[in-house]
Amino acid sequence: MADLTLNAVGKKCPMPVLMTKKELKKMSSGQTLELIVDDKGALKDVPALINKTGDMISETKVDGEQITFMIQKA
Repeated sequence: MADLTLNAVGKKCPMPVLMTKKELKKMSSGQTLELIVDDKGALKDVPALINKTGDMISETKVDGEQITFMIQKA
């Protein structure tokens, strides 16, 4: 279960990435962010961001047009 859910459906990259970065800065270590998007560009952009921040994607789920990332704050 996520500590916070960020719904970025309808937003085109880079907006979901910028929104994710902003939310992660507010979170404490060990908390989980559920990010929901529908822009396929997020499949490469979100992991690139997480690689830079040092956080971890624990799950990526693609369900039709919707993509859900579970991101754990380092």
